[in-house]
Amino acid sequence: MGTTPRTDADTLARKPAFRPTARRVSVNAFVDNLVFVFSGVAALWLAWLVLSEGFSLGWYGVLFFILFWLVLAYLVLPRLHRILTSIYVPDYFIGRARTSDGLLGDPINLAAMGTEAQLHEAMTRAGWIRADAVTLASSWRIVTSTIFRRSYDEAPVSPLLLFGRQQDLAYQQEVQGNPAKRHHVRFWRCPEGWMLPGGHRADWMAAGTFDRAVGFSLFTLQITHKIDADTDVERDHIVSTLANSNADTGVRVIADFSSGYHSRNGGGDTIVTDGNLPVVDVQKVVVPVAGNTLGPDLEARRAAAAARRPVSAALGVLLMVIRVVVGAVTVATLLGDRAEILGVSAASVGADETAALDIFLIVVTSLAALGVALYLLLAYLVFRGSNWARIAAMAYSGLLIVVTAAALLGGESVTLSTNVFGLPLDILVLLALSARSSRVWARR
Repeated sequence: MGTTPRTDADTLARKPAFRPTARRVSVNAFVDNLVFVFSGVAALWLAWLVLSEGFSLGWYGVLFFILFWLVLAYLVLPRLHRILTSIYVPDYFIGRARTSDGLLGDPINLAAMGTEAQLHEAMTRAGWIRADAVTLASSWRIVTSTIFRRSYDEAPVSPLLLFGRQQDLAYQQEVQGNPAKRHHVRFWRCPEGWMLPGGHRADWMAAGTFDRAVGFSLFTLQITHKIDADTDVERDHIVSTLANSNADTGVRVIADFSSGYHSRNGGGDTIVTDGNLPVVDVQKVVVPVAGNTLGPDLEARRAAAAARRPVSAALGVLLMVIRVVVGAVTVATLLGDRAEILGVSAASVGADETAALDIFLIVVTSLAALGVALYLLLAYLVFRGSNWARIAAMAYSGLLIVVTAAALLGGESVTLSTNVFGLPLDILVLLALSARSSRVWARR
C-alpha cells in the first residue's frame, strides 16, 4: 500500500473543473424556507401542549409523556436541527456526510475507483450484501427483526447525504444473525470532474462504520443504531475484505487526508480516525456478462427514486384525509341537528325568525360541505405531486394555526382535548408537507 498519490495531469486536462451550480433565489424556495421555520415553532407549541396536559392526567399521563417523546424526537428536534445546521454547517465537502436533519454524520473514510458494476461485483465477491431501500415495509421489518433478534441480511441503512444527495449504494455484513450488530458502508458517486482536496481523483466516496447496538440518539432522542467509535477498524475491515477476495484489486492510501480527530456523528456517537484515506481500485475487476444483480443503472435508479412519492408527502395526504373525514362528520351532524334546532326555534320565536334561521343553517352547511370538498380535491392534487396544491395546503394549515394562536393570546383556552382534530392535525400537515423530501418531490 503506497502513500504517494498518482499524478492525474492527463485527467485534469481532459475533464473540466468541477464548479458548483450557483444558487438562484426563487419565490418557491422563500415560501418553503419560511414555512419550514414556522412549522418548527408550531411543533414546539404542540410539544408543550402535550407535556403540560400530561401532568393533569395521573397515570394516564404516561401515555402523554410517550406521545411527548415521539413529538419531540421525531418532529421538533429534527426540525430545529435542520433550521440551525442550514446556517452554521458548511455546504461543501469537508470529509463528513450529513444526516437528513443536517447534522454532521459519519466520516468519509474510504474512496474507490471503477464503474458501478465493478464496485458491486467486488463487494459481492467480498461477502457484502446490498442493503434494501428504506421503505415502510423494510423499516417495519428491521424494527421487528431487532426486537425479536431475527436475521435480516438486507436490512436498510439510514440515508446520509453527500454532494447534496443520499448514498447511491449501501452494503452490509450482519454479525451472528443479529440485525443490531453489522458492518456497513455507504457509497456516493462523485460528480463529474470533481477532485478530492489536493487534486486526487476518485469515482466513489464512502463511509464505513460498525453498528454495535441499538440505542437513543444523543441529539434527537430517536431510536437508532449506535456505532463503534474506532471507525478506522471498520475502514480497514472493508479494505481487507475487498483486497483478499479480489486479486485484481489495488489499494493506495492518501496519508493525512484529514487531520486525525475525535468527534461525534449525527447520532451523538463518538468517532475517532487517524485521517488516512484508502483508495480501492476495482477497475480491473471483471464483471460477468450474466448474473450481475445490480439491476438498473445509477441514473435510472436516481430517476426512479426522485419519482417515488416520499413517506412525508404520503403522511401529509393521510392527515389531510383525516381532516376531510372529520369535516364530513361535522357537516353530517349539522344536517342531523337541523330539524331539532328549527323545532326549538319555532317553539320560542316566530315563524319569520325560524325561516331566517333555516336559511342560515342551509348556507353554513353548504359552505362547510363545499370547503370539505375543496380540501379533498386539494389532498388529491398533493397526492399527485402538485407543488401549488402543496403550498396552498400549507398556507391553509398555517392560517388556522395563526388564528388559534391569536385566540390563545386573546384569552381563550386552547387544549388538545378540545381541539384534537384541529391544531395538532394542522401542525402535523405543515411538518409533513414542508419536509425536504416533500418539497423536492413536488418541485421535481
